[in-house]
Amino acid sequence: MVKRSLCFTRMIKNFLIGFILLTIVAIALLGFQGQRSQETAIEFFGDMKRQDKVKFQKPSSFFADGRAARPPVDGTIPMGYDIPGHPMQNSEVPKDDISSPLGEFSAGTDYLNTGKMGDQWGTGLPLPVTTELLQRGQKEFTIDCAVCHGATGQGNGITSKYGLLGIANYHQDKYRQMADGQIFNTITHGYNTMMAYGDKVTVKDRWAIIAYIRALQKSQDARLADVPEDQRAALEKEGKQENPPQPAQPPQTQTQTQPKQTR
Repeated sequence: MVKRSLCFTRMIKNFLIGFILLTIVAIALLGFQGQRSQETAIEFFGDMKRQDKVKFQKPSSFFADGRAARPPVDGTIPMGYDIPGHPMQNSEVPKDDISSPLGEFSAGTDYLNTGKMGDQWGTGLPLPVTTELLQRGQKEFTIDCAVCHGATGQGNGITSKYGLLGIANYHQDKYRQMADGQIFNTITHGYNTMMAYGDKVTVKDRWAIIAYIRALQKSQDARLADVPEDQRAALEKEGKQENPPQPAQPPQTQTQTQPKQTR
């Protein structure tokens, strides 16, 4: 029994000595991160420090001109900026011309560019609400917003099927009552899991999206009072034709008959 105990102790001791020696050898071969040496390091794993790729503003023998960075193609415009040399390229275009080229990105401190009136969120659209504006808003909403918020703004876009939580449902009272300027600011700078679109969607297109969101909300919560007075009569007439009144049914009388006896 004593011999077994001594053997076990020696095994543990030899194991620890061997482990310590192996650790020292490994450290000596691999070295410490950040140490400088003139000799080539022995490297088992590159840790992605050296990759076969071109790096920005570095020389490269792959291209004929010896440069890794490639010049942009003709007509390239930086994301979130207007054409170089034309910082206000659409300054002379009327605000209601939603089809102007590219539009403008945020370039001012007024309500149109910030959604604020002083230090408060403003309400109301700074662009005339036209059919063209709503069509433009529908197009941009479908491109940039529907993937999360859904085609009707109910927060049931395709991303909600893959675990993305907290998507706004525009038909909730919280968003019905939210100021237009605050929605504009959310589109511009993002909120929670929603990314910022200030460098991707022009100012006019942001307001067009807001106009379309309001139209979606009205489609689910419209009242007769929202219809212009000169069109209410036609709407009421159309509703009566679709749901004509049912003629009153005469009350049914019940007659009781005495059972007959048969002999």
